[in-house]
Amino acid sequence: MKTVGIIGGVGPESTIEYYRFIIAGYRQRKGDASYPSIIINSIDLNRLIAWMNANELDSAARYLSHEIERLARAGADFGALASNTPHIVFDQIRARSPIPLISIVESTCDAARALGIKRVGLLGTRFTMQARFYPEVFSRAGLDLIVPDEAEQDYIHEKYMGELLNNIFLPETRAGLLEIVDRMKDRDGIEAIILGGTELPLILREAGANRLPFLDTTKIHVERIVQELLS
Repeated sequence: MKTVGIIGGVGPESTIEYYRFIIAGYRQRKGDASYPSIIINSIDLNRLIAWMNANELDSAARYLSHEIERLARAGADFGALASNTPHIVFDQIRARSPIPLISIVESTCDAARALGIKRVGLLGTRFTMQARFYPEVFSRAGLDLIVPDEAEQDYIHEKYMGELLNNIFLPETRAGLLEIVDRMKDRDGIEAIILGGTELPLILREAGANRLPFLDTTKIHVERIVQELLS
């Protein structure tokens, strides 16, 4: 049996989702009441955010690489970052990692291609919406990636950092996020929206009816992790 190593705590609530979904997906596929082997390394979210805010990405990459090495020493056969934002340094981390890593961005791009989507919107932290790690992967696949305008990004980032990461999910915030999705559909002609922050499905997962398809990056990533556990 393979063992997956998860970098968690970025943030804690979505890490719990990963744990639950990996177990559920594994048991559903396996069908014999067995459980997967999972190691979770819950890291310091505040340190990571401080480096991101200061644009000290080398420090973030070194920290994450060290924590992945700890997973490898603990017996993980492969790893994953249970968050979108740390993928801003994913290429550096992958190059240093002693174990294979499954990218949430590459997994989401594959899911969008499988749906035949050509033009997709992206919601997430400001780090995720303004960085190049999503556009670079999607452009290589011939997909157009659209982000909200500056004021919309400010709103999303404020709510993400001030509420969602602190396990606060307000109906008025949900309504505000959905209004942004509707505006992007009308203004930008997007065919789907990426919930590019693993806290976003906690507030928007059930809001996709009669709207655009939502690409839930947590569930997409988990599916790839389960596939690797069973390979």
